[in-house]
Amino acid sequence: QVQLVESGGGLVQAGESLSVSCVASGRFNSINSMGWYRQCPGKQRELVATVTSGGITNYADSVKGRFTISRDNAKNTVVLRMNRLEVEDTAVYFCYAEARLRYTSAYGNYWGQGTQVTVSS
Repeated sequence: QVQLVESGGGLVQAGESLSVSCVASGRFNSINSMGWYRQCPGKQRELVATVTSGGITNYADSVKGRFTISRDNAKNTVVLRMNRLEVEDTAVYFCYAEARLRYTSAYGNYWGQGTQVTVSS
């Protein structure tokens, strides 16, 4: 399986910056896409940003220009740098990885436990 361990998160004021990090471990051969989703109480989980192993990024419109995703393929880590945070960014942030396990040919989707980001006004 694939284990995703998140770190970072916390409480900040609007306008401040914060980073969340995630490291993947386990019995996998490769990871295609890694990234972050977020979920607010009573709402569906939504895309924040993803990055492929080749460095192609995808951002939600609401975070473009404020958030930056980066990835270290050798270390199986992904970092989301969040600038100019807004109260609306408050959510649980989940790390995501699309990985192929050893001795298999198909990719599966894996999730971390989530880390809380709270932005106060």
